[in-house]
Amino acid sequence: MDAPPPLFVSHGPPTLIDEAVACRDFLATLGRAIGTPRAILCVSAHWETDAPRLGAAARPETIHDFFGFPDALYRLRYAAPGSPDLARRAAELLGAAGFEAALDTARGLDHGAWAPLMLMYPAADIPVVQLSIGRDGDPARHLALGRALAPLPAEGVLVLASGNATHNLAERGRRDEPARGWARAFDDWLVRAVEAGRVDELLDYLDRAPEARRNHPTPDHYLPLLAALGAAGEGARGRRIHASFLYATLSMAAFAFGVGDKSLFGVADSG
Repeated sequence: MDAPPPLFVSHGPPTLIDEAVACRDFLATLGRAIGTPRAILCVSAHWETDAPRLGAAARPETIHDFFGFPDALYRLRYAAPGSPDLARRAAELLGAAGFEAALDTARGLDHGAWAPLMLMYPAADIPVVQLSIGRDGDPARHLALGRALAPLPAEGVLVLASGNATHNLAERGRRDEPARGWARAFDDWLVRAVEAGRVDELLDYLDRAPEARRNHPTPDHYLPLLAALGAAGEGARGRRIHASFLYATLSMAAFAFGVGDKSLFGVADSG
């Protein structure tokens, strides 16, 4: 297959697996649009460490890192194999870029990884390695992290960054409530900045995006997007491949990076 483009997807709540909403339908068709990669490197908002760590388990467990949801969600398992070889390859690339990356043979897949992958590749037959984000919240560091991994797509590896384009849970509304104006404003800014390749703005989002701190009270769900952008290489731009909102404050936008004018993806827009 062609080199899979680095992606950023908004994974939403774990209940997304069974919800009849546009973003679930989008993720359920995304794997077919991309094709079958050799392996997947997932950068999830839900694993924060001081220095980069890579899951190197041969059979990563399914981590249910959420509370207060229906019992059925805790019985879900995503039994994809791991890839210690890919974990070592990624660690080498990060080390060459000056990162002190380490392997973690005990870490499983959190729901930032397995929830979108369960929809994208339900057969769970593609090896998956998870990469942590940094506790420091430094946008430039995460862009550099992605740039260090830029050789991987040409090696058949899908770099999948998983977070949320906006992530204010404290002010969320009903599932089908229209997007709040301040959430829509940030989302519109993000699309413009990504598609125009305005890297400086994306790095300086806290000062240059509208209502940035309200949309991202913590940086964890924003930072994976920068890793995906970096993995597409210097000068790459992104393209929005999905647009919808949940709970009035969660933009479920998704982006593909370095795809130019390819028409593999349709853009749905609801809410």
